[in-house]
Amino acid sequence: MLRAWLIYLSKAQWAQRMMSNWSIAWRVASRFVAGSKLEDAIRVTRELNEKGIFVTLDHLWESTTNLDEAEQATQDILTMLDALHENDTKANASIKLTQIGLALDKARCEENLRRILSRAREYNIMVRIDMEDSPWVDATLELYDKMRAEGLENVGVVIQSYLYRSEGDVHQLMTKGARVRLVKGAYKEPPEIAYPQKQDVDAAFDRLARMLIDGAKAAGAPKASEDGKWPPIPAIGSHDEDRIAYAKGYAASVGLPKEALEFQMLYGIRRDLQRELAAEGYPVRVYVPYGTEWYPYFMRRLAERPANLWFFISNFFRK
Repeated sequence: MLRAWLIYLSKAQWAQRMMSNWSIAWRVASRFVAGSKLEDAIRVTRELNEKGIFVTLDHLWESTTNLDEAEQATQDILTMLDALHENDTKANASIKLTQIGLALDKARCEENLRRILSRAREYNIMVRIDMEDSPWVDATLELYDKMRAEGLENVGVVIQSYLYRSEGDVHQLMTKGARVRLVKGAYKEPPEIAYPQKQDVDAAFDRLARMLIDGAKAAGAPKASEDGKWPPIPAIGSHDEDRIAYAKGYAASVGLPKEALEFQMLYGIRRDLQRELAAEGYPVRVYVPYGTEWYPYFMRRLAERPANLWFFISNFFRK
């Protein structure tokens, strides 16, 4: 019930207007968001790189409401790619398709995505398309396939383990050598299309992790690039130690090298685990969001883990 309410609030414009004007809300959100400006994100990226950790940078602005906003979001992403290259960062980029117009004009979104991938290819940077809630899954996978068919191979995708369909999607993606970030899923979905129970989501996550690891082994176990621009095929996006341990154990059992299995975590969460995995020799990548449109992202982080909500409440009452 609490999770559903927080996810509802993440999409409520009245709540966004109220929260965005609270300095305390930004103070707490800044634990999970690098800052409002690109310069903030580049600074955080450098700090993480110095600790041996890769980054995927995300300029927050999902579900733009008109084509002018979608164009501005696209320009912001192009500027971000320029900055990643100019600052010689060990990082790549993540984007959302509703950010660049998917909900407004699919053809315009496609063209914007093509522009982004073309610019990133100039810098040998991979761009990961984040998966959004279920209405956008088919369109996201369709555009992913279309870009690769056009020769824009520097694109990856995300799969959410709580969707029943994801096993079939991963099977198809592994036939193409796709680079996939596996996550549990952060949206409220009906039980007709998604597992409602945590134990079922976890079990699906482990099954999909096995499929990704097997797919990576069959594809010759491509490793993370030393410059941080390209991840290996499987990217395990989780802070759940049991899920991480399972992926590590299965990869070891089939002989997948550590360098061919990446773990991805969110900025501001489980820094200790990030350091431990990096010290063990696994590629670790931190998802670093930035920008003024931080509210929906922040609310989903609260929905994912009750500890995040209590962190917010405890800070709310501090002077």
